[in-house]
Amino acid sequence: MQNKNYITPQGLKKLQEEVLNLLDKERPEVVKVVHWAASNGDRSENGDYIYGKKRLREIDKRVRFLTKRINNALVVNPEDRDSCEQVFFGATVKLKIENKKQTIKIVGIDETDSKNNKIAWNSPLASNILKCYVGDQKKIKTPSGIKELEILDIQYKKID
Repeated sequence: MQNKNYITPQGLKKLQEEVLNLLDKERPEVVKVVHWAASNGDRSENGDYIYGKKRLREIDKRVRFLTKRINNALVVNPEDRDSCEQVFFGATVKLKIENKKQTIKIVGIDETDSKNNKIAWNSPLASNILKCYVGDQKKIKTPSGIKELEILDIQYKKID
């Protein structure tokens, strides 16, 4: 049995858009180049042909991977948990780590984005704060040592 791929509706939409882009735009363009290159004769030293075939394999591999991720997706809408007071998947959590405040969003593995503070639900930080309430304090192990963290706020809203 495959593990479920927890994901937000927005994350699923991005995966689906990537598959469509690969199948409807990128792959047909590469097929045209490969067809043109193959019509030029000797394929053994034809860079367009060799690169095109390699790119087609990469596209097909990515489409298979994304299709599996989409098929195993368990969509969890954070807005459905609006009245929840604990940290779960989809939460936007305001933390205080040492003396620095930080806001993180707990998202699916395919949605992580460190620039936008989106962390995977199974990451060490998220795993440590799952099921916590506002006001809970925890000690977490970081590369720079053990740090204290406090949950300041928990919200469930649409994750962009």
